Amino acid sequence: MGSEEGAGFEPATGDGPPPGGSAQARASSVRTAFEGLMQIRSLTGERQDDPEGAPAPWELHRPVRAVALALESSGAAPSAVDASGHRVAAGYRVRTGESAGSVRVDWAGPPGSGVAHHEEEALAACAEVLRRLGWTVLLYRGPRRRRYLEVEPPAGVPGVR
Repeated sequence: MGSEEGAGFEPATGDGPPPGGSAQARASSVRTAFEGLMQIRSLTGERQDDPEGAPAPWELHRPVRAVALALESSGAAPSAVDASGHRVAAGYRVRTGESAGSVRVDWAGPPGSGVAHHEEEALAACAEVLRRLGWTVLLYRGPRRRRYLEVEPPAGVPGVR
């Protein structure tokens, strides 16, 4: 039994170790989890025109996990850290945002990896994935002019403040 089967699937947020096991097994787990999310959206979606086009209540209660799953399922690469907390891979990083229910996505990598040079294009790709899935995405500049995304559920979704 693989570690994902024993512990349950967790999407990569960019703050954990590189995904273990085979790339094929990981891709299969991500695909299964994302298909499950789309089924949840279909069953609980209140938008008749596109029930899969807005976050489901499950996502609103676990926005970091939902956004990480959306990004990983799109093929975007997550960042990763080693056991001592040092960044070892460049990619997206998903964490709790500043306002309630929001998520922050930035592009992180090891020192000297040049992530700042790739963040605009990489975050634009992340934003497109999330917008397509019904999230509201805004691009900001933070300290040292580094870009990041603030991701929120769209206005009018039941359960959103």
